[in-house]
Amino acid sequence: MSLSDDGGYGGEGHRSPEAGQTRTRLPESDGELYGSGRRSRAGLSSRNLVTIVGVIVLLLAAIAFANRGGSGNNESASNDSPKDTGPAARPTTPTGTKPVTGKNGTIASGFAKTEQGAESAAANYVVALSSGGMYKSDQRDAIVDAVYTSSAAAARKESLRKVYTDPKFLGRIGLKPDGNAPTGMTFVSRANPVGTKAEKFEGTTATIAVWYSTLFGIAGQGSQKPVVESWYTSTMQMQWVNGDWKLADFTQKAGPAPIGGDQTAATAKDMSKAVQGFGGFTYAR
Repeated sequence: MSLSDDGGYGGEGHRSPEAGQTRTRLPESDGELYGSGRRSRAGLSSRNLVTIVGVIVLLLAAIAFANRGGSGNNESASNDSPKDTGPAARPTTPTGTKPVTGKNGTIASGFAKTEQGAESAAANYVVALSSGGMYKSDQRDAIVDAVYTSSAAAARKESLRKVYTDPKFLGRIGLKPDGNAPTGMTFVSRANPVGTKAEKFEGTTATIAVWYSTLFGIAGQGSQKPVVESWYTSTMQMQWVNGDWKLADFTQKAGPAPIGGDQTAATAKDMSKAVQGFGGFTYAR
């Protein structure tokens, strides 16, 4: 007889004698044994129930703790992640310090002996060295003297002269052997700084990266070298000399260049009018 039968151990034995059935009474010891079995099973069920409830309570407590401590876990993960220890770029914002106090010809001069002053000088010098004046002998020498240290200027003048007066080089960019644009056309060479970053600053020396775009080409009807946009980053080695920042050397690399927009390119006539109507900036941050 199974313990799972209804009526416990009695089962069929509860039928009356009139039904022709014999009622058997188990010994008290057996009854106590069976009774112990029932109490044992009941006890087992209670313990299981308590265990299940305990697990649920612990699970709910763990979920509540996780939700409450979510921000702490995120901070820990954030703190464990690698950090960029390089110099952070700062936006160009007014500081109350006038960035430029004078001019050396057409080029700004008199920059502050600060990190911002070095960045301002580097941006201005990129504009000057990318200008159309570099293709004119007298203007080129004046630019070189204004932006470079005296020793660097003396070392570079001859090599720059050879480059900018080379007829083959001039022909490749659409200029005549004398460095002038074809009749009725305008030569465009402009740099437009987008941002600067002080990679190193040590009081009298600085390494400044300048990110900028350029417009370069020949504007005019029938131009074989139309004006195009390019992007570069120049890393400028700056020195504090005689009360101003000067350029000792620089390197240039292409990019980073953004994805081109979907604007329609200007006609040769419109580009020529824009170049003649909008003067270039002498840049100062």
